[in-house]
Amino acid sequence: MDSIAIGKHTEQLARDYLQQHGLTHKESNYRCRQGEIDLVMEDHQTLVFVEVRYRKSQHFGSAAESIDSRKQSKLVQSAKHYLTVRKKLNQACRFDVISLNGPLTAIKIDWIKNAFMS
Repeated sequence: MDSIAIGKHTEQLARDYLQQHGLTHKESNYRCRQGEIDLVMEDHQTLVFVEVRYRKSQHFGSAAESIDSRKQSKLVQSAKHYLTVRKKLNQACRFDVISLNGPLTAIKIDWIKNAFMS
């Protein structure tokens, strides 16, 4: 599997996982000039912007650890763009991370709610 196929596969795993936990899928791969949001989900009345990260090995750190302040800033700017374009400026929102670690045949999923603040 190439990196694009792995990315699609892991994003689908993350989406399925969140839906199994009661979230509703709104949109995937929202792109704007500021960056990209992997998944936009809804948890009751809260919009959830989800960053999906996969690491086969934790040799260089876990998937979640790879989301540095620069990436967080891009996610926040992308979310602001989404909220403006979709006219959802008054809707509550949060940033979650789905961290997938391990070989594709035995992925461990960690869900970090409110992973960082805007």
